[in-house]
Amino acid sequence: MTDWLRRPDFSQSQAARERWLAPELAALTRHHLTHCPEYGRWVRAMFGPAGDWPRLEDLPWLPVGVFKTHSPISVPETDIVAAVTSSGTGGQPSRVRLDRATADAQVRALAGIMARLTGGARLPLLILDSEAVLAQGSAYSARAAGILGMMRLGRDAVFALDGEMALRTEAVTAFLRRWGEGPMLVFGFTYMVWAHALPALVAAGLRLSAAALLVHGGGWKALADQAVDNATFKRRLAEEIGVRRVHSYYGMAEQVGGICLEGEDGFLHPPPFVDILIRDPLTLAPLPPGRPGLIQIMSLLPRSYPGHSLLTEDMGMIETIDTGVWGGKAFSVLGRLKQAELRGCSDTFAARGPA
Repeated sequence: MTDWLRRPDFSQSQAARERWLAPELAALTRHHLTHCPEYGRWVRAMFGPAGDWPRLEDLPWLPVGVFKTHSPISVPETDIVAAVTSSGTGGQPSRVRLDRATADAQVRALAGIMARLTGGARLPLLILDSEAVLAQGSAYSARAAGILGMMRLGRDAVFALDGEMALRTEAVTAFLRRWGEGPMLVFGFTYMVWAHALPALVAAGLRLSAAALLVHGGGWKALADQAVDNATFKRRLAEEIGVRRVHSYYGMAEQVGGICLEGEDGFLHPPPFVDILIRDPLTLAPLPPGRPGLIQIMSLLPRSYPGHSLLTEDMGMIETIDTGVWGGKAFSVLGRLKQAELRGCSDTFAARGPA
């Protein structure tokens, strides 16, 4: 197992990160060009002949929406062992396919990233969701993949909700009685935590351990529509169920495992094998810190499919670089780009991409 998978060094400076990450991502790009003819046609159509790509900003990218209509792979079909799909809340879901090596790397990467918060300990795990979401065979939703990943990191896992999103009061009470005020890992998707788990726990008069660590992610759109921001989310959790250590993450079905964690500064931080760029929505030129634009996210994990460099539909901004104990870029997610604004990028792909 390589060091960057075992225990990612979040303190690494941006310059040090780019010195090793840029050539590794360039080599991964060449791998996909060689082994995925479909990807090769897209890259040549959008970016011209293959180059050396010495900088991160030089790397070709795919619009993340391509995985809603295509499912390209860079390994033999017989090597595929699983598929991950997005929630599809914004329309047709994305779908990516994994071989064993890619799936295993995603699990190891997630374990290394979470060690930044847990110290590597396997803590008792309370999942603020329903076990019913796992009954999907080898075709996992991103929600199921996230839960399964966390179950490998925690122990004695208990699901807090039933199939109807009602609280499993006896199971949760027994979990809290068993583990008392000691450290515990609590995991859930942001909307599920807010809309289902939090009110149910409050109604049952249950409070979690003061030493609990809550990790959540999966998008803020539904909460933003209710005028719930990160500060409100954390305040309510602290006041109503006693959880004060709360970290969100940014990730996506198209790059499972390579999540960006929220630090104590309130910003998101990529692990060293992941990086982001912010691009102007109209010109697609890279933007400096303090300028909002489209998030491009790059990861070394996707080897069975060409999802290593993706231009997302999310707006974000680099807040700082190499400040505090995390090192590298600190960024925030500002929301989803409006479909009308996204049309320029989508039309570019439609015009230059495959017929």
